[in-house]
Amino acid sequence: MGAYFVTGTDTDAGKTLVASGLLALARQRGMSTLGLKPVASGCDRTPAGLRNIDALTLGEQSTPEVPYETINPYAYEPAIAPHLAARRAGRVPTLNDLVAATTEPLARQRDLTLIEGAGGWRVPLNEHEDLAGLAVRLRLPVILVVGLKLGCLNHARLSAEAIRADGLQLVGWTGNLIDPDFAADENNYQANLDTLGQTLQAPCLGLVPRLDAGSPGQRATAAAQHLSLAGAD
Repeated sequence: MGAYFVTGTDTDAGKTLVASGLLALARQRGMSTLGLKPVASGCDRTPAGLRNIDALTLGEQSTPEVPYETINPYAYEPAIAPHLAARRAGRVPTLNDLVAATTEPLARQRDLTLIEGAGGWRVPLNEHEDLAGLAVRLRLPVILVVGLKLGCLNHARLSAEAIRADGLQLVGWTGNLIDPDFAADENNYQANLDTLGQTLQAPCLGLVPRLDAGSPGQRATAAAQHLSLAGAD
């Protein structure tokens, strides 16, 4: 399987849901797994330190377990753009920092390792670098999570173009239903999916329906039922 970078068409497109679902699917097949979230804003203060729900969700699907700091080495409290949160905290990472933080976890060579970005492909890491640069530096193939809602065609196509312009392979995309109304007209919904399939020029790894209830672990298990693993199925 190997390692992949997971990005989305926008904030709240469903990156963590899809990433945790893929990890859950791999675990069900007896594979070793690791989910990483190198940079996360919107963290909660806990007795153990700052904790991010997305990073905790990825950690729950990582087998064998690893320390939280391995999953999320750069955690920030404000729920704002990561580079702004980092600036406010006085701890602004560079791509060199992120490469250093992910080198050892990647060397563990789990059957499936997923590195989840923040926001969309062009989210800034600092004043001079984008978080997507981590995928470029590590030469990781990319999985794109498309938040299925009005406007997703433009967002998805631009994201795919940017990924390829950066010299990386888009190995697959997944759809995550954000707006139930978007799927209300079955014919129109299918037409949108067909357009995504034709224009993204990458395999569809699954379509996740609206999953509102349950714990993060339950949602990951439910999402796994609608997903396939890149290069495996």
